[in-house]
Amino acid sequence: MTQIATLNTEAHRSLRVDGRPSAAWDNQRFAQVVIGEFAHLLVHYPILLSKDGATGRLYCGALLGYDEGENLFLEEWRAGRRYRPLILQRAPFLPCGKFLAIDLDHPRVGVEGESLFTDDGRPTPYLESVRQAIKYLHSGMQATEVFIKRLLELRLIEPIDLEVELDDGSRRDGVGLYTIDVGALAALADATVVELHRRGYLRLIDFMIASLKQLPLLTSRKNARLLRGTETLARMQPSGHA
Repeated sequence: MTQIATLNTEAHRSLRVDGRPSAAWDNQRFAQVVIGEFAHLLVHYPILLSKDGATGRLYCGALLGYDEGENLFLEEWRAGRRYRPLILQRAPFLPCGKFLAIDLDHPRVGVEGESLFTDDGRPTPYLESVRQAIKYLHSGMQATEVFIKRLLELRLIEPIDLEVELDDGSRRDGVGLYTIDVGALAALADATVVELHRRGYLRLIDFMIASLKQLPLLTSRKNARLLRGTETLARMQPSGHA
């Protein structure tokens, strides 16, 4: 349930928001990102594409885990050691025309966390950082849509060939995820490559391809979590008696 309200200095003076990473909100297998984040993302996460379940439109995202509701980076986010996608940072705020709105029913809203306004009604540095993030996301979403449209026009997107066997014998695949078709990229006419370079798209494409090197590391993280789970289960089992 949501209760969206335009942010108001008087009505929301005492409101606080706990913007720290949490399992309640950040446990997502795939988090939407914008192209301006690619340079921060590629050293940590595979950057792929997926389809919106409601619209069928493709969007870019960072792969954070293999299972639904799984984020293999949450503890590091809590420690501030990895880049956290802006779309997760900005909740529970959202744009409302020229104004900023807030979901008052969001679990991050309450009496603990960061203040939104000072005693004299001015926005706090935290709120200003949220405003900047949402402004960046708004323009970034539009730019990312244009980027994806060009990839589709050039037939540069293909389903990812991903099948991972984990240490417990289970398997994961890349169903519903897409990446750059390297063969189609290599076959582009010179003039098209120049166009992509001048638009800054070739660099973004290279970022997406390079980010696939993070897949084996993601698998290692998943195996480490499975091992911890097995060890925890073993400790919970009653010991035998002679």
